[in-house]
Amino acid sequence: MSQHLNPQVQQGPPYLPQVWMSGGLATASTDIPISAVFLALFVAGAATHMTIFQKNKRRGHKFIFSALLFGFCMARITTLVVRIVSITRPRSISTAIAAQILVLAGVLLLFIINLIFAQRIIRAQHPHFGWHRVFSALFIGLYVLIGATLVMTITVTVMTFYTLNPNTRRIARGIQLYAVTYLGFVATLPLPMVLIGVVLPKKTRVEKFGSGRFRTKIFVLLSATMLLAFGAWYRAGSSYMNPVPRTQPLPAYHHKAAFYIVNFGVEIIVVWLYVLLRIDRRFITPNGAKGERSYAAGPTNTLAKEPESAIIHTEEETFDYQPQ
Repeated sequence: MSQHLNPQVQQGPPYLPQVWMSGGLATASTDIPISAVFLALFVAGAATHMTIFQKNKRRGHKFIFSALLFGFCMARITTLVVRIVSITRPRSISTAIAAQILVLAGVLLLFIINLIFAQRIIRAQHPHFGWHRVFSALFIGLYVLIGATLVMTITVTVMTFYTLNPNTRRIARGIQLYAVTYLGFVATLPLPMVLIGVVLPKKTRVEKFGSGRFRTKIFVLLSATMLLAFGAWYRAGSSYMNPVPRTQPLPAYHHKAAFYIVNFGVEIIVVWLYVLLRIDRRFITPNGAKGERSYAAGPTNTLAKEPESAIIHTEEETFDYQPQ
């Protein structure tokens, strides 16, 4: 994250960073207004996703991802509030540590949501493979490793503020490089999954779920995946660069604009992309769906009980309808 502490070496831990990090030196005149804008956008995103979740819940539609996106927005709100506080209190190293950890950890929830959407698309295209226990176990392994990676990242990030031992810092940097590489892989994984699912021969017809064309679901997921992968691999690439002492000029890849774009910028685009393209309708599956052909029942039968004006028709119904 961007640094706003003076680089003098202190007598005891926690120690101030001696190298440039993403965003450079944070200033109240620049970083607080930018952070406030993103804060407002995430507040609006949280309110919107929770409103969608509550409306669907009242209709009997259990789309938990709207609640998860609300949780993600709340996590980002906390991140930005802590970041603003850390800028106004430049000597509070503990607040700076908390802000840095929150910046690193928040986006993982979006990665997991995209992986689950990719899994649903694969199960619809290739149900025998998508519902296989080995395939499901691989996803569980991915999630466990994401959690373990997060714990390791938090641990070594805090450790770097409390030691000057070169060997310990070398080990910590190695773990951090592993973490950004693995998270880049996780952020990108839905892309090859979906593309392979499209090109592989299908033994059965695609088992459609939710509303809208199946190709639109793929477009929505791939768009979000490419945005998040861009941010993840930019962070990874800049992490692999040799650390630059703060006595030297700030490297261009650590520019303030890059920090905000690859972190909060791509995330807020995904948050609102999922609102505008109604993922709560497109990616909903039947409650308790498990096993091949279980998507065929439709997300819920409550749509049939809703007034015509409340129903969101599929694109096929809207554009392909022919009067009898």
